[in-house]
Amino acid sequence: MLTGNKGLAACLSALFLLGSAATVQAGVQIGEHDPSAGTDEQIAYGEYVLRAGGCVTCHTAEDGEFLAGGRAIESPFGAFYGPNITPDAEHGIGDWSEEDFKRALLEGRSPDGRHYYPAFPYTSYTKMQPRDVEALWAFLQSEVEPVARENTPHDLVWYARFRSSLMGWKWLHFEPGTFDADPDQSDEWNRGAYLANALGHCMECHTPRTRTGGLDLKRIGAGARLPDGDVASNITPDRETGIGRWGGRHIARYLEMGLTRDGDFAGGGMADVIDHGTAHLTDADRRAIAIYIGSLEPIEHDPE
Repeated sequence: MLTGNKGLAACLSALFLLGSAATVQAGVQIGEHDPSAGTDEQIAYGEYVLRAGGCVTCHTAEDGEFLAGGRAIESPFGAFYGPNITPDAEHGIGDWSEEDFKRALLEGRSPDGRHYYPAFPYTSYTKMQPRDVEALWAFLQSEVEPVARENTPHDLVWYARFRSSLMGWKWLHFEPGTFDADPDQSDEWNRGAYLANALGHCMECHTPRTRTGGLDLKRIGAGARLPDGDVASNITPDRETGIGRWGGRHIARYLEMGLTRDGDFAGGGMADVIDHGTAHLTDADRRAIAIYIGSLEPIEHDPE
C-alpha cells in the first residue's frame, strides 16, 4: 500500500470525503442490489459500483471535470490517457449502446471492434457481475453531466501503437469469464475476493508483471514498482515485506482513511484510490476486502 509525502493531505482529503461517501453508500454493499428493484435504486447502486470499481481515479484528471478523461497513466510503453466516459455523444460514450458498454468492460473491445490496451483493466472487469455492469451503465447515462472534452491521444513508443499486436497479448494474458465464488469460503470472503480481484482490480497494481506485461500469477499481491515511480506495496501476509503484522481492522481503516498500522498515511496513487474509491465503500465491504487480503498466501518480496 502506497505511502509518501502526500500522505497527510491525502488523509485529510479522505476524512473530508467520508461525509459525502454516506450518500453513495445508501445502505448498500456489493451484491445486495436486487435487479428487479426500481430505476432509482439501480442508479444509486450504479454510483456505488463506480466508486468500488475505481473509475473516478483514472477517468478524472486532476482539477478536471468529473469523468471527462485526460488523466495520464504511465506504463513501460508510454503514457495512456483515461478517456471521457461522460454521456457526451461526440467525445464520450453518449452514442454507445448498453451492449457496447458491456463489450468494453467484459471483452476489452471498442464499439467498432478495436482491442483496448490493458491499461484499461478489462482483464479484471471481465469477471464483473451482470447486475453491476447494468447498474454502472444506468448511472453513467442518467446522472453524469455530459462534457464535450476531446480525448487526449496516448503518447506511446512507436511499436506499441499497432493495436493489431494486442490480439497476441490478449491470447497470452486475457481470459474472459465470470467470478466464481469459492464454496469452501464464507460469503464475506467471496465478496472481498470479488471486490479485490474483479471490480476493484487491486491486483492489477499490486502484482508484479512478466516481461510481456501480464500479471505474474505466481506472485499475486506481492507488490510492484509502477512506471510513474510509485510503489504498490506487497499486500500479502508476509511479516517482513508484506502486511502480515496488520490485522483486519488495520486494513479496513487504511481503506477508509489512508492511515497505516504504523501511523503513516497513504500517498501517491493510493491516496487517490482511497479518496475517490474505497473511502466511499460500506464498512462491510471494506471488512470483506480485509478478510480476503488477509487470507492470501504470504510471499516474501520487496518491490521498493
